[in-house]
Amino acid sequence: MIQLRVVLVFLFFLSGVHLLTAQTVFGKWKTIDDRTGKPKGIINIYKKDGQMYGYVEKILEEGKEDMVCIKCEGDLKDEPIVGMEIIKEGERHHDGEWKGKHLFDPEQAMTFRFRIWLNPDNKDELKVRGYLAFLYRTQTWIRVEG
Repeated sequence: MIQLRVVLVFLFFLSGVHLLTAQTVFGKWKTIDDRTGKPKGIINIYKKDGQMYGYVEKILEEGKEDMVCIKCEGDLKDEPIVGMEIIKEGERHHDGEWKGKHLFDPEQAMTFRFRIWLNPDNKDELKVRGYLAFLYRTQTWIRVEG
């Protein structure tokens, strides 16, 4: 009887941990091309010194796994895209959104201001909006387990 209780407490704890991690913007996210609907890569978003950062963990597009940043200039010119930090110094706002000035698109070699938030209807979807002046584009990224 005691063993069953221990197992139930353990299972309850594990389900609670899963619910807590499912409510955060941090972790691994599969990027989806908003034009083609196809997966492009895995971005690992993490917190450092209270700010949001993210890097390209993996490229999912066949034949592009070892891509380098050919359009980039300076230090990023011809650097591998895998491992590249594309989100820097995002700050959390009171509404649960993260905002910042550095969302880098290696394919276009362009940096955008950004706004990132969890979809209120589905916590396994991340809304990522990049701004250039008054124009913007929003993508939906999908949570990757593990």
